Amino acid sequence: MDKTPDLHTHSTASDGTLSPTDLIKRASAAGVEMMALTDHDTVAGIAEAARAAKAAGLTLIAGVEVSVTWNGRTVHVVGLDIDPNCANLLQGLQELQMYRVWRAEQIARRLAKAGFDGALDAARAHAKGGLIARTHFARFLVERGVAADIRGVFKHFLVHGKPGHVPSEWAALAQALEWIEAAGGHAVIAHPARYGFSRGKIQRLCREFRECGGRGLEVVSGSHSRDDAFTFARHATEQHLLASAGSDFHGPESSWIELGQLPALPDNCKPIWLLPGFSGMPANAPA
Repeated sequence: MDKTPDLHTHSTASDGTLSPTDLIKRASAAGVEMMALTDHDTVAGIAEAARAAKAAGLTLIAGVEVSVTWNGRTVHVVGLDIDPNCANLLQGLQELQMYRVWRAEQIARRLAKAGFDGALDAARAHAKGGLIARTHFARFLVERGVAADIRGVFKHFLVHGKPGHVPSEWAALAQALEWIEAAGGHAVIAHPARYGFSRGKIQRLCREFRECGGRGLEVVSGSHSRDDAFTFARHATEQHLLASAGSDFHGPESSWIELGQLPALPDNCKPIWLLPGFSGMPANAPA
């Protein structure tokens, strides 16, 4: 494999802006040989992505990004090489999807109080039938001219202490890992630098994660700097975790890094994609 696999991407099934088919086509054109579709709290895009990947000759890893509440903070756990038909996983994701519906209604109410009517309908339009995420509200507010970009909207409207913030209560860490394990997958802590945790807190998260059956840490990420990659490579080695890599690509207009542009892992890492059997869609994946 010449290029670093991209094991963290999003489509219109959650908060990406490209359909699963268009995402695969873009990845293939960029020279990506192996990638995972890891939409937030849903596997709804995997069947379409699998068909497109087969046509493109690209190895697709079935995945999901599960929202977790740990120590009062939201943490994301990517499940890789999962069976998207697993009943336990689907039931767990359905609970999160129902919570997302409630949260979207609450965000819209709070934004209305701040003078932004019509937020829920606009977010639904941006979601294009997929799950409604905060990113969809952010796109609506960018259109309203309240900030220049999505990051600006989050900073001023959607985080703690701001008008559209709704405290989140997601799956427990052990619960999320149980779902991923039941689906035959490998759990990875996503983009750890984004949480702003101290070294001690990262070590604690990694220990608890490993004790619950977690396998990997996202060392190379679209939102990580070069220094971040080396820092989390050390954490992965010290905590006996495998290393993963992913762009966290959401679309060409709102991504930190383009598909196919991920740097290599630091030399001391053990790549998660070298695990035996880590080779693409399970045989019973939806057609």
